[in-house]
Amino acid sequence: MTSISVPVEAPPAPPAPPARRVRRQRPDRKGWLFVAPFLVVFALVFLAPIVYAMWLSLFREQVFFGGTEFVGLDNYAAVLTDAKFWESFLRVLLFLVVQVPVMLLLALVAALAIDSARLHASGFFRVVIFLPYAVPGVVAVLMWGFIYGDNFGLAADLNEWLGRKAVVPLSDDWILPSIGNIVTWEFVGYNMLIFYSALKVVPNDLYEAAAIDGAGTMRTVLSIKLPAIRGAVVIATIFSIIGSFQLFNEPNILRALAPNVISTFYTPNMYAYNLSFGGQQYDYSATVAIVMGVITAIIAYVVQLRGTRKGV
Repeated sequence: MTSISVPVEAPPAPPAPPARRVRRQRPDRKGWLFVAPFLVVFALVFLAPIVYAMWLSLFREQVFFGGTEFVGLDNYAAVLTDAKFWESFLRVLLFLVVQVPVMLLLALVAALAIDSARLHASGFFRVVIFLPYAVPGVVAVLMWGFIYGDNFGLAADLNEWLGRKAVVPLSDDWILPSIGNIVTWEFVGYNMLIFYSALKVVPNDLYEAAAIDGAGTMRTVLSIKLPAIRGAVVIATIFSIIGSFQLFNEPNILRALAPNVISTFYTPNMYAYNLSFGGQQYDYSATVAIVMGVITAIIAYVVQLRGTRKGV
């Protein structure tokens, strides 16, 4: 008897599960609620004045008929050919080139000395060096103005004792170094604190490795500490450059003691201030401020690029 095989059909494949629809994750915008107050304040106190100054710089006051006239970029062309502006700019540039390195070097030496752990009463010196920064700038200038006074101050007493005018800090030749002395006195402690804070976060492993290799104090400073605080030095340098181009309080207050030496355009900030509040030239004053802001930003950016380059 022969058997007949009957083909058996394969069971149907189970239906494929439906493809899951990938739901696009909606961005969570709750974070904007936290940053919104900052953005509002930032727009009001930072962006709005800049935009308003840029708007003013495009106009010029009409002398005879009143009102303002749209002049485009004419104010900028006038600033770039203004002898008073460039005289004041070159003055603060000279001030920057001389005063900033001296101030940062003094701050760096003070920070290294305090961090060396070989200085007795380092906490006392840290407070004393930082203390001038806590003195309001106007008060500091008034105090130094009394010392500089060649008719009533310490300089006058020294000249009387010497029998001649040997010390004249408010003279034409010495006024810029005198201002630099005040600024250095005010900000050495501030920069010292930046450098000292950077030194405190240097890993101790580096010091131990240097000691094992027989590195002395000077070698440790040159090969460990200074490279480690390079970022802090760049930041302090940028802050000092910006502060130098914003020089205003010191010469403006000392001008009452030396009106024939310190002019109304002694620094770019003084020039813009006196154009606005003394000459009622708000549009041209805004243009001077914007040009100085652009120059300061470019120089600070170049210093930052140079300072953060590897191998420099």
